[in-house]
Amino acid sequence: MRRTKIGKWWYKFSRNPLSVVGLIIVVGVVFCAVFAPWVSPYPEHAGPYVNYREANQPPSLAHPFGTDIFGRDVLSRVFFAFRSSLLMGIVVLSIVVPVGVTLGLLAGYFKESWVDILIMRITDVFLSVPPLILALAITSVLKPNLTNAMIAVSVMWWPWYTRLVYGMATSLRNEYFVQSAELIGASKFHILFREILPNCVSTILTKMTLDMGWVILIGAALSFVGLGEQPPKPALGTMVADGAKYLPEYWWISVFPGLAIMLIVLGFNLLGDGIGDLFSLEEA
Repeated sequence: MRRTKIGKWWYKFSRNPLSVVGLIIVVGVVFCAVFAPWVSPYPEHAGPYVNYREANQPPSLAHPFGTDIFGRDVLSRVFFAFRSSLLMGIVVLSIVVPVGVTLGLLAGYFKESWVDILIMRITDVFLSVPPLILALAITSVLKPNLTNAMIAVSVMWWPWYTRLVYGMATSLRNEYFVQSAELIGASKFHILFREILPNCVSTILTKMTLDMGWVILIGAALSFVGLGEQPPKPALGTMVADGAKYLPEYWWISVFPGLAIMLIVLGFNLLGDGIGDLFSLEEA
């Protein structure tokens, strides 16, 4: 029975070739990140490694993405940089989704009460500030590292889930199944998390997949200006910033990490579109 259902899901998902491409990209990136020490041609180059004799070499069979100014293999560093990028997305979403969803459910169910007013006015304040500017402001007063970059992005990201779930909970609170649960004396916790939340899951999952790419992009922007993962640990944004100083002569130092960022964002966006189409077909 379960195999049949999974087969139906895959059939609906695979009807969009771009979604399959997105899935392949995401799986490939995750594979390279998890097995970076084994798939990287020079894993030792991901740390404090210097070899000036091989510095600034263009792409070749020995170094498919070339080498940087310290003689480190760019491809190997890109594979290891995937780790911090994916960690950024996973940790941030693990924090903001529960917080944003819970606040959105409370504000939507208790609409026009002090709970609604308090939560949504605070949400509006955060939404009024451009996300990247808010993240830069927070990280600029903290020690620049990956952990503080995650905190900064988390602080700026939760209001989007609050606003999304608030709209859905507001409409669902008047549905018959919610009113029936209230009539039989179900607790508020049961109504919020057993009646309303399951009807929001498909939209939340779709947004999470799409946001994964955008969170990684914001993280790359923070590392580009020196507020993310610190050298010698590899970070895609830092690699782009370091290589930009030597354009156009040593173009490969920044171009390939930039293409890696584009590939990650593209993969998660295509995958998110496919998941959204899958749930829409399921509901239809």
